[in-house]
Formats: sequence, C-alpha cells, structure tokens
Amino acid sequence: MARRDFDPATVHANGRPATKARLFDPANGGPWRGSLPGLTLGGQNTVLAYGTDTIGAGPRLHVHPYDETFIVIEGRARFYVGETTLDAAQGDVVFGPAGVPHRFENLGPGRLQTIDIHHSPEWIQTDLDEGQG
Repeated sequence: MARRDFDPATVHANGRPATKARLFDPANGGPWRGSLPGLTLGGQNTVLAYGTDTIGAGPRLHVHPYDETFIVIEGRARFYVGETTLDAAQGDVVFGPAGVPHRFENLGPGRLQTIDIHHSPEWIQTDLDEGQG
C-alpha cells in the first residue's frame, strides 16, 4: 500500500544541495570504523560506524547531551543504557536517551558492526571510565 503521510505541496525545498561523504573505507577488509559529522553534509545527525572482531570489546561508558540510536548491522551486542541492559542482534535498533550513560560490547561469536546515529550535527561526548574505546 502506498503511503501518503503529508501533502507534498505543503513542503518547500530548503535550498540545501544533495551531497555525499565517506563514512568508512570498505576496502580495508576489517570492521568498519569512522565518523561523519552532520555538519559535513549540512544535516542534523552525525553518523558513526563502529566494528570490532574482539569478543567483549566496545566503546567505554560515556554520555551525550542528545539522543543516540544504534543499528546492529552484524553480530550481537549487549547494551548498557543507564540501569537497563539490552541484548541486540543483527537487525535490531537500540535507543539511548540524552544524558543517560551508555556503552555496548560484542557478545560474539564473530564481528559486531553497528551504525550509530547521533541526533546532533556534531559528535559531543564525555567518557566516564577508562574502557576499551
């Protein structure tokens, strides 16, 4: 069924051009790693690619002043978001609210690959421990 959520005649282009930039180099052969500030594309969201082949590895405990959405592209992860623990697998999406400390780790077996959407045109973060990063 076709969607019609709004009348296109009521929305006007804002003058920004379509653009592109590279988040990671797929030719590297290893896990994807990279970040792309929303400002680079003139957008409101910063995108990160995070990957690791090491079981138990993941970003250290940290917090942002904005929301973050995680998409598990490959593998399995355990997310710690405030007092909540969530296991997620390929195809799952996890939400981390602004101001809530969070981290995640690779549960294995194999590679964990995520795409992390920071709801901010810039990546702003405070690390709260000396985790693996």
